[in-house]
Amino acid sequence: MIVAIDGPAGAGKSSISRQLAERLGFAFLDTGAMYRTVALAALRRGLDESQTQAVADLAGQLQIELDGTRTLLDGEDVSAAIRTSEVSTAVYLAADNVAVRARLVELQRQFAAGRNTVTEGRDQATVAFPRAECKIFLTASPLERARRRYEELVARGERATLKDVLAQQLERDERDAARPVGALIKAADAIEVVTDGMTQSQVVDRLEAIVRGKGSGFREQGTGNRGQGKGNRSQ
Repeated sequence: MIVAIDGPAGAGKSSISRQLAERLGFAFLDTGAMYRTVALAALRRGLDESQTQAVADLAGQLQIELDGTRTLLDGEDVSAAIRTSEVSTAVYLAADNVAVRARLVELQRQFAAGRNTVTEGRDQATVAFPRAECKIFLTASPLERARRRYEELVARGERATLKDVLAQQLERDERDAARPVGALIKAADAIEVVTDGMTQSQVVDRLEAIVRGKGSGFREQGTGNRGQGKGNRSQ
C-alpha cells in the first residue's frame, strides 16, 4: 500500500509522515530530503541555475541513503545540513530540474516497490505514485507555515525573522506551483487536511484514521519493516 502525502513547504509533511509510518509499521520515504541533498551537493560544487545539465549529471552520480532518521550523502550524514535556510532557498536547483526530477522519481518508485510505504513531497500523488491507494494533501495557511518554519530555524540557532521566512516561503510556493514537471497540485482524489490549530499528534491521529479507513487496502507489515533499513540506498 502506498500512502502519498503532498503539500506546500512548511506544512509539516516530513515529521508527520515519519510518525505516521512508525504507527502503521510502513517504510518512510522523505522525497524532500532527496531534493535537498542534490541541492546541497550542487551548492558545494558551486553550481547555479544556469548549469542544469551539470546538476543533472551530479544527481546521477550521488549516493543518497535514507535510513529513517538520517540522510546520508556519499556516506556523510547531512541530515542537519540539508535543513538550513541556505539549502531551502536553493532547493529549486534540483526541484526545477526536469532531468533531476525524472531520476529521483525513478529512485522513489524503486524504493516503494513491494513494500507498504508512506511517502511525502510535492508530486507523490500526481506524478510518482498516481495509483496510490491513499492520497492526502496536507496544508496550512501561509502565516502558520511560516511561523512553524521560523520557530524551527530559531531552535537550530539560525538567525531569521518571520517576515523573511514568510517572503521566502511565498516565493517557493510560486515556484512549486509553476514548475513544468512535478508542480504542486492537489490530486483530484486526494483528501485535504488543513492543520491550522492542530498539534502534530492530532494531525497524525487524523491521517492514521484516513489510512485505516481504506479498509481492505490496508495491511500492516509489522515491526520488521518499520522505517528505512540501512540497505535502502539510492545512487
